[in-house]
Amino acid sequence: MPLDPQALGKALDENLTLHSTLCRREAGAYQQAIKTGEDVVVACTQEKRLFAELGQQTEGAVSPIRFVNIRETGGWSRDARSAMPKLAALLAAAKLPEPEPVATVTYKSTGRLLLVGPLELAERFAAGLADTLDVTIFSRGGSGAQERRYPVMGGRIESLSGWLGAFRLSWSQDNPIDLDLCTRCNACVAACPEQAIGLDYQVDAAACKSHRDCVKACGVAGAIDFTREPQAHSDDFDLVLDLRQLPAFAQHAPPQGYFHLPPADATGAKALETLLKLRELVGEFEKPKFFAYKQKLCAHSRNQAVGCNACIEICSAEAISSEKGRNQIKVNPNLCVGCGACTTVCPTGALTYTYPRAPEQGAKLKTLLATYERAGGTQPVVLVHSQERGQVLVEEVGRAARVGKLQGVPANVIPLPVWHTASLGIDLWLAAVAQGAAHVAVLATSEEAPQYLEGLRAQMAVAQAILNGLGYAGNHLTLAQAGDAAALDHEMQALARRAGAVPAVRGRFAVAAEKRTTLELSLDHLIDQARGLPEAIALPAASPFGNVLVDKEKCTLCLSCVSACPASALGDNPQLPQLRFTEKNCVQCGLCVTTCPEDAITLQPRLLLTAERKQPRVLNEMKPYGCVRCGKPFGTLKGVEAMLGKLAGHSMFQGDAIERLKMCGDCRVIDIYSAQNESRITDQ
Repeated sequence: MPLDPQALGKALDENLTLHSTLCRREAGAYQQAIKTGEDVVVACTQEKRLFAELGQQTEGAVSPIRFVNIRETGGWSRDARSAMPKLAALLAAAKLPEPEPVATVTYKSTGRLLLVGPLELAERFAAGLADTLDVTIFSRGGSGAQERRYPVMGGRIESLSGWLGAFRLSWSQDNPIDLDLCTRCNACVAACPEQAIGLDYQVDAAACKSHRDCVKACGVAGAIDFTREPQAHSDDFDLVLDLRQLPAFAQHAPPQGYFHLPPADATGAKALETLLKLRELVGEFEKPKFFAYKQKLCAHSRNQAVGCNACIEICSAEAISSEKGRNQIKVNPNLCVGCGACTTVCPTGALTYTYPRAPEQGAKLKTLLATYERAGGTQPVVLVHSQERGQVLVEEVGRAARVGKLQGVPANVIPLPVWHTASLGIDLWLAAVAQGAAHVAVLATSEEAPQYLEGLRAQMAVAQAILNGLGYAGNHLTLAQAGDAAALDHEMQALARRAGAVPAVRGRFAVAAEKRTTLELSLDHLIDQARGLPEAIALPAASPFGNVLVDKEKCTLCLSCVSACPASALGDNPQLPQLRFTEKNCVQCGLCVTTCPEDAITLQPRLLLTAERKQPRVLNEMKPYGCVRCGKPFGTLKGVEAMLGKLAGHSMFQGDAIERLKMCGDCRVIDIYSAQNESRITDQ
């Protein structure tokens, strides 16, 4: 790599010594460094195992050690000599403190495996797993070995649910042949005149003519009983290997501990890989709890009315559901795979990503962009990619560039690995642009569910509309798709030239834990640097910003919308019949629309740029209606007139009683009580 120690050291405010063959001849320098107690960054990931072993063997080693790849990400590239600003940025980010620990989710597996599929195929896989796992087979087709080596169940599967260590199978035993009693003597197969019984010992009800010759042939074992009613059964398993053509779980991200291997993939590398993974899943396992949920911010529902369903609709693991009666969602941490897409589309920040948290991710972006600029870099492009498939592709591009087959990661493209690309959203994208990123690209590979891509495109359309509306020309956001190294190399070369206009950076801010706070910080900076602002920017429907329009002819000021609003955007006036609105708080969830009994409310996605956005304004007001008895205002003229019209035919409000509808609550009670007393006196 054509490294420039002086340029890197200047950008990092440090004196650097270049060790070009550190992992072999100069390993002693590494051992000396890790005795100092200072943070040590090793700019090599290929020999991570070697460095870890050296650290364990070095007496007095006390330094925290971090690793970063600067070779495939920039050192091996066509324009590596101009990549010093990027390499300095990667080194600076590697020195950041480790993210704060997060809560974990624990799985426990004793190795009880359920194999579902054709009997012969299931028995073949069982033979390769039975030495490690406790195997049970569930089969409705195919012939198997005559030797009964594993428990075999049959019937109709009613449901299969759960996750690693906690799967539950429910089935109905509707086969006349009891597989536990069956001795596989094949007498029934030979006796059946219609050949309705196969070597899987299942009776084909459509072919069977009820001769019952099979029952007579099975007289000793007594395994066949056509009079037996289907029996419901259930059992628990830790792992599931599904060998059927269609999987039991249709979602893009099935539960952990479930493996689907259709017959076409039951041989070769994929089958071997699955076997090895299953053998490893015995014991206790932990994963991060990827999300945090604040119910009070949730815009999902209020008073049995549903507003926002964004998180439920985008979750590829079906880990999010609506808790009816509780006005909130429920996230199953055992099913959550940590994609973070729910946090990206959540308009309020009720769901936040914790691995890492937004402030930690923001600190990394801030460090990358500040160091890159300080080192003389221009037009930085942040490439967000996954730590799995995305990282593999980036490294493949670098290695191919080393031998001249590809061009490599451009000097101004800064790779940013994350657990999942859907976990960063509009708040961090706009924060990156506000702090100097000319472009933010999200790399999609074969890992992402289709709904993730739709959600990311929708959020990018909102962010781009805001930036263009503020006068920042060009394209600032891209959803890049690549399935191999060549495609990614092509995408990155285009990204290097796809830079939008950015604001002047006047002090970089820290990303907040709350999504709306970060959005406001980013918008304030972007608006402050913009020139010739319009009054408002029209935004797509997925916008978390917008206006509420009220049809004053329909609205009765019942204020149902006020009680439904989760963001305090809608409010009343205790002194006057008014509906007030603060546009800055509105998240466009739609709860006010679904709650309004008069269908008087519509949403208008937009970003208002005047001072009025942060001030409450009156959407509707009416003349108060005073009680006909005491004169105290208790409603609006329009509201009371609507009530009179709807209840005029009610038996309780006939004759003089209709006047009670024109009274406040206190006077209405007094009037009813007085009328009852008068009635008693008359009766006496």
